[in-house]
Amino acid sequence: MKPITLLMVLMSASLMSTENQAKPALDSLTGPYLGQKKPGGVPQIFAPGAVSSKHRDYNAFFSPDMTEFYFTRRDNDTGNWTLMSYVQQNNQWHEQVVGPRVGRPFLAPDGKTMHLGKYYMERTACGWGSLQVLGSMFDRNDWGIMRLTSSSKGTYILDDYKSGDIIRISEVVNGQRQPPVALGPEINTGKYNAHPFIAPDDSYIIWDGQREEGYGDSDLYISFRKKDGSWGKAINLGPQVNTSGREASASVSPDGKYLFFNRNVASTEGDIYWVDAQVIEQLRPDQK
Repeated sequence: MKPITLLMVLMSASLMSTENQAKPALDSLTGPYLGQKKPGGVPQIFAPGAVSSKHRDYNAFFSPDMTEFYFTRRDNDTGNWTLMSYVQQNNQWHEQVVGPRVGRPFLAPDGKTMHLGKYYMERTACGWGSLQVLGSMFDRNDWGIMRLTSSSKGTYILDDYKSGDIIRISEVVNGQRQPPVALGPEINTGKYNAHPFIAPDDSYIIWDGQREEGYGDSDLYISFRKKDGSWGKAINLGPQVNTSGREASASVSPDGKYLFFNRNVASTEGDIYWVDAQVIEQLRPDQK
C-alpha cells in the first residue's frame, strides 16, 4: 500500500470528524426511499428540495441495507464539492455532511468499502476509516480514474479519462486480483465513456458516453454480459431516460427496483433522477 499525502490524511480526518454531524430530520423524509413517491417508467427528480437542491447534486447510491443514501453536492456559492448522506434512524432520514468529495464515491455491495476512484475507505465502529490507495495497479500517473464500482464477485469497473476516456475491467480469478484491461469496442466507442456502474451479479454495466447516434450531450448506455462472459453491444437506454441534456453517473438501488442517474439540462445545475428499473429489464436480451 502506497503512503498517502498529507492532503489525503486531512481529507480522511475531515471525513471521520464530520460524519456524525447530523442535521435534524425533515418530517416529510420518513419511510423507504426517503419517503418519496415511487416513479414509474418516466424519470422523476428524487427528493426535490432535500437531495435535489439549487446546487449541483450528483452521483447517488444507497447502502446495501437501504438505510443510508449518499450523493455529492457542488455548492454554487463556494464551488466546493461535498460528500453528503441521509441516514435512516427510527424511520426518519437525517442529513449529514460526510466530508470533502474524493473521486466519484460508491459503496461496494458488502457495505463495508467505500470506493473513491483509486482510493477507498473501510467502515469502522466509529464511521469511515482513513483514506487508502487500492494498489499499485490502480495508482498510475498516466491513468485518470473518476469512478470505480464493484460487484459482489469483486469485479471492478472503472473509467480512465487520461487514456482516451475509456472503461476498464479488473476481475478476481482464483482469488487473485487481475490487472485492469480496457473493454472492447462494444463499450469503448464514441467520443468518450465514463462513470460506469456494474450490477452486483456482474450481469450488466451502465455508463455514460457521447456517440453520434445519441440523443444529446451524453447518454446512458447498457451492456449485458453474455453466457460466454463477453459483453454485448452497447444499448442506448432510450428517449425516456436520455434527453438533449446530459445524463450521467447511473446506479441501481441494491433491491434492484430503481435506476438513479444525473440529468443536467440548460435550466438546472444538475439533479438526481430515478425511474423504475424495468427500463433495464425491457432491454435485456433473451439468452435462453
